Amino acid sequence: MIRGKIKNAKRIVIKVGSSLVTNNGLGLHHERILHWVEQIVCLHDEGKQVVLVSSGAVAEGVSRLGLKTRPVEMHLQQAAAAVGQMGLVQIYESFFKNHDVQTAQILLSHEDLSDRTRYLNARTTLTTLLDMGVIPVVNENDTVATAELCFGDNDTLAALVANLISAEAMVVLTDQDGVYEEDPRLNTSSTLIPEASANDDLLLQVAGEGTSLGRGGMLTKISAAKLAARSGTDTVIANGKISDVLLKFSAGELIGSLLYADSEPMAARKQWLAGQLVVKGTLQLDPGAIKVLKNSGTSLLAVGVEIVEGQFSRGDVVSCVDSEGNEIARGLVNYDSKEVDTIRGKASEKIVGLLGYSGDEEIIHRDNLVLV
Repeated sequence: MIRGKIKNAKRIVIKVGSSLVTNNGLGLHHERILHWVEQIVCLHDEGKQVVLVSSGAVAEGVSRLGLKTRPVEMHLQQAAAAVGQMGLVQIYESFFKNHDVQTAQILLSHEDLSDRTRYLNARTTLTTLLDMGVIPVVNENDTVATAELCFGDNDTLAALVANLISAEAMVVLTDQDGVYEEDPRLNTSSTLIPEASANDDLLLQVAGEGTSLGRGGMLTKISAAKLAARSGTDTVIANGKISDVLLKFSAGELIGSLLYADSEPMAARKQWLAGQLVVKGTLQLDPGAIKVLKNSGTSLLAVGVEIVEGQFSRGDVVSCVDSEGNEIARGLVNYDSKEVDTIRGKASEKIVGLLGYSGDEEIIHRDNLVLV
């Protein structure tokens, strides 16, 4: 039934990683990329809207610059990305052009998806391109990204793009056949997991590490599937080297590991809040406030806040945690950190007297708060 849902998906995010896009670190793997492009063109001709999220810029730059290994210094990584992005875009543009399919380059940074205005601008641009029959080719803007804000081999970026455009399906192509019960590189007899809930925490226990060419691993792919599921997107993790892998996926064949969304899609604003990679502060809540948030879906009031950590301004995203540091929710705060510290634990009617002016009754309004 879920495979049938995948088959009927009209809007799809396809992500390919560095280990597949590059030819063992010796530049881009043209033959493999051409094979994917031909499959995407077939999906496009069937009326499906496809966004391609492709890694490989840094790895291609490493090859073009004659470096022996991927640099660890951020400025060298950014330089390699700037050089490699030229080759990455050229090959996709030329291969798609041979089929009379228009492409567009989209470079995104964390700030583009954390700022509400830029988030909406990115969504509008992508959906407009899709409606015009264009295939957007998305990559992280490595030339300006910092280590703290990197998406992680584009797995998280692909999931956020799926949230952004409300994709029905996401395909993550990797160098493994899918998710195994144990790391197949350590246990060759390990069994492939054909289907599971994207929210099954047991999946995280079987994740392995990434390669020297990319930052990701199975852990980021499973985490990305969980993030994509927040907007109702089902994810297939499959081996990109399989012949016609995308066409087989689209036909509903039992290929790779299907990590399905088992919850209702969130409202677009709450998708954005849940997808924030960096929060500006933390609010520790008392047990009563946590119970109310979980069971009633109400706003967070000052009386429920026990401890304030970090410096943040009105409109920033903050994390709400319990006494052990477990995250309960996150949302857009109505007061800065000093103001919240002043009114924490107090009833809403006392806010005016404490601050000297009339503000919002809630620390975080329910429309700007999402449970995690």
